[in-house]
Amino acid sequence: MNSSTSGSLNGRGVTPMFYEPDKNNHGLKHNPFKSIVVPRPIGWITTVSEAGVVNLAPFSQFNNLGYDPPYVMYAAANAPKSLRPKDSVRNAIDTGSFVVNMATYDLREAVNITASALDPDVDEAALAGLEMVPSLLVKPPRVKASPVHLECVYHCMLSLPGRNLERSHHVVIGRVIGVHINDEVITADGRIDVLKIRPLARLGYHDYTSVESMFTMAPVGPHLDVRQSGLAGRAGDPKAAE
Repeated sequence: MNSSTSGSLNGRGVTPMFYEPDKNNHGLKHNPFKSIVVPRPIGWITTVSEAGVVNLAPFSQFNNLGYDPPYVMYAAANAPKSLRPKDSVRNAIDTGSFVVNMATYDLREAVNITASALDPDVDEAALAGLEMVPSLLVKPPRVKASPVHLECVYHCMLSLPGRNLERSHHVVIGRVIGVHINDEVITADGRIDVLKIRPLARLGYHDYTSVESMFTMAPVGPHLDVRQSGLAGRAGDPKAAE
């Protein structure tokens, strides 16, 4: 660790390490940032090019945005060779839709294969041996083995500048217009059985995790009715997105 980031002794011991991302002066073998915002859900995104070629790729810069109506987002850096937006970004913009397939522990090997940097004319789903099924409202197909799918229409794209063209990121936002959930992962009381699904999540480095445990914590404090409604995500409730 270099002198700008090393801790110094004080009355409480060694001070925490500090670094400035613009200077990249953390002094560590690997940049720690991707191990800080964790775990990150993986958006396994299906798109189709204007030529009809299916593209399937996982993105750990992924999450939901709001609830009623629901939006989701995923972000990707430029392709390393062409310095153009990746296929998953370009296809969503060009054709106006994409599908989010839930990445699970059982599908982890296929998810890893589809993360490969390949030419635009390569079908990653076929390469991973995945069977695809048609969507109902959008053109991109769905991964049949995935227990949950979100059919999305393209809403907008936000470009984030990088230190160079390769580092530039494009944030794609889509509105969810259709949701598929396999009956076998819905419990008797109408909840999604997350422990049965074991959703896959990204950590830093080459590390991943999956959901294997959970706990319940009831809301406390004032305005409990509003908080309970929001946490439950009741459809049609204007406060459900809070």
